[in-house]
Amino acid sequence: MLKLSKLTDYATVILSYMAKDHINMHAAFEISKVTGITLPTVSKVLKLLVKAHVVTSVRGAKGGYFLARAPEKITVATVISALEGPISLTECNASHKLCDQASGCEIQGNWGLINQKVFNALDSVTLADMIMPVRSPVEITVPVSSLYR
Repeated sequence: MLKLSKLTDYATVILSYMAKDHINMHAAFEISKVTGITLPTVSKVLKLLVKAHVVTSVRGAKGGYFLARAPEKITVATVISALEGPISLTECNASHKLCDQASGCEIQGNWGLINQKVFNALDSVTLADMIMPVRSPVEITVPVSSLYR
């Protein structure tokens, strides 16, 4: 099963909160209070996001954090990469070193294609998309008789 770490999950919650009011600066204490994530964890996640240039920090009494780019320009793939490292489904995609089975592996290239598709899907979703309300799918009714024309 593919699973993201808790820190990455927390990062999406923190960034989604910040994206709702992306023009203003946010203090770590404020983010912690609103999201329910402990202050040490919020601080740790924000530090990683600053290092990855996803958020920017301002020091001082009136300091805080703000998004480095508009929510429409920050993708889920960027967030995952900031906390997890490069997105990779298999070890052969994670490193450019050959594994012990590389000489007889006929599917390594296919894993590369699958990895790229997953990355593209994650890269197509932005923070702006994440803060949109979830809409229930619209049910479409097609009369059976129209299928036989």
